[in-house]
Amino acid sequence: EGGDVSINKANCRAKGGAPGFKVAILGAAGGIGQSLSLLLKINPLVSVLHLYDVVNTPGVTADVSHIDTGAVVRGFLGQAQLENALTGMDLVVIPAGVPRKPGMTRDDLFKINAGIVRTLCEGIAKSCPNAIVNLISNPVNSTVPIAAEVFKKAGTYDPKRLLGVTTLDVARANTFVVSN
Repeated sequence: EGGDVSINKANCRAKGGAPGFKVAILGAAGGIGQSLSLLLKINPLVSVLHLYDVVNTPGVTADVSHIDTGAVVRGFLGQAQLENALTGMDLVVIPAGVPRKPGMTRDDLFKINAGIVRTLCEGIAKSCPNAIVNLISNPVNSTVPIAAEVFKKAGTYDPKRLLGVTTLDVARANTFVVSN
């Protein structure tokens, strides 16, 4: 009540009781995925970091693994390795998808990214159905319901474990407001 809340690393345990969390980033080779990979590698609560993408994962994995922390980094490339990337994960972060290009409508973006999110969420439902899923793929207000439907169909949906992340949008909006 009114006190500071702090997280003690010893109290943070992944499934099975191992210290730290097992985290997968799906879309690790993209702009957001690379930055996020670096940040998660230095987080003391992360013990295992799986980096998955359909391109360039080995390079990103090598770069991130050079950071001197205890988190073990493994890279996974292509659809055939999705299941291995996801097995046993506690947290899955999805920045995967194509960025919006000039002239592209949000409907165009949705048509492409919805299929990507659907495929990744099918893998999550199969390989780590109890993981917390943070969805960054745009448009978030449309991709989160797609993910929810995939999980409902698989019988793994838990509304407390599916989150749409809009932090970058909020930061951009704040910067825009301040500059005008």
